[in-house]
Amino acid sequence: MSHEYCQEVLNDFEKLLTTEIGFDVIIYAGENENVKELHAHSNILCTRSQYFYAAFFNEWAEKKDGKFIFNKPNIPPKLFNVILRFIYCGKINLTNLQISEVLNLLISVDELNIQSLISYIRNYLIQNEDKFLKQNPIVILETVYQHESFTDFWNYFFEIICEEPKILFDSDKFISIKIPLLKLFLERDDLNLEECIIWDSLLKWGLAQNPSISHDITKWSKEDIIIMEKTFHEFIPLIKFYCISSDEFLEKVYPFKELLPKDLIVDLVRFHTAPKRYDSTIIKRKQFAILASWIDKKEKSHYGVRNIPCYFNLLYRASRDSFSPAAFHVECDNKGATIVVAKITNSERIVGGYNPLQWDSSNTWKATIDSFIYLFTDRNDIETANVGYSNGNQYSIRNLSDHGLAFGGGCDLYFNNDGNWHSGNISYDYNNSYPKIEGIPVRFKVDDYEVFQIIKNQD
Repeated sequence: MSHEYCQEVLNDFEKLLTTEIGFDVIIYAGENENVKELHAHSNILCTRSQYFYAAFFNEWAEKKDGKFIFNKPNIPPKLFNVILRFIYCGKINLTNLQISEVLNLLISVDELNIQSLISYIRNYLIQNEDKFLKQNPIVILETVYQHESFTDFWNYFFEIICEEPKILFDSDKFISIKIPLLKLFLERDDLNLEECIIWDSLLKWGLAQNPSISHDITKWSKEDIIIMEKTFHEFIPLIKFYCISSDEFLEKVYPFKELLPKDLIVDLVRFHTAPKRYDSTIIKRKQFAILASWIDKKEKSHYGVRNIPCYFNLLYRASRDSFSPAAFHVECDNKGATIVVAKITNSERIVGGYNPLQWDSSNTWKATIDSFIYLFTDRNDIETANVGYSNGNQYSIRNLSDHGLAFGGGCDLYFNNDGNWHSGNISYDYNNSYPKIEGIPVRFKVDDYEVFQIIKNQD
């Protein structure tokens, strides 16, 4: 009969570390007044660490008076004690360490090539990424960015920030971010943040780099303008000014026109004084990004607000042009692909549909597999979005002269001439063209609805 006493052996090794009996390794951890002499055993170190194994096997470790000597000024004594405890008895507790210490520990363990501990610390950081990123995203990002061996780790955190950029941009540490790192984020098309917020954040960052310059632009001297222009020079091409609304451009960008190239300002003024391309009183740009994704059948991976591949040209707004079916047809017939956006009365629900063909008054039906109906249960939360594509039957799009828009053979979504909207009206014998979307009422009214012409980008 055999028995295993693993814990007893581990306890004995921990005692060996504590008592230092028979030690033959001296490690000077830390630097200057923080240096501390630590003792260890070469047989244990080389068994548990590839770094120490190479040092002893290749005989490049310094030896004096029968003791191996290692100088590790880059590893604080506190962290080296954590490493030694893991080497001797496999015990590790990271909960009492600050995030900066955990990251430095990871760097140190990577240098000492202790693979099992590297994996443990990485998993610990990932499992607690929400807490750590909110505490100090700059420390995490800059630490992992500076070490090539952490490329996969860097990519992981980078993707999180691109998806939830407010973790970084709303942090009080944002103003301390270094230029190369900030540029990497601004270069990303999938940075999920309104462009105006990015511009505001960049202004805040730029002023923090030049604390002597007033936050009141009317008080800037010519020298101040030159300094700020140099500060912003390499970032200006990364800001998608054409994605900023016209009102926000006039309020928040144009006052800083001295920081932008003159030809860019001329183009932007011309652009923002032209008819608006995302002119909605119902939804914002982030919802337009979702709609554009559905148009291109990107159900799982959506466009960001910075890389929408089409324009939404407002053709019709019921509160402006009249709720009558006749007004709808006057403004929307024969305009090509369009999308409808409607706000259900007494709720935050947004409902609508996409017609990839065109509306007309021909009293005919048309088949397509590219049309869809959709619902945002809460227009302020894009996670509540749901879409249903046509099954391709002959009733996908219904062009009725005496009604407004109509999707589907089962009247899956349509605007009746009595002022009511309907969804999935079972009194009709036609087959449904779209899957039922829970949350769309069978009968309802809307506060307003809009129809946008879809214009694909030419570049």
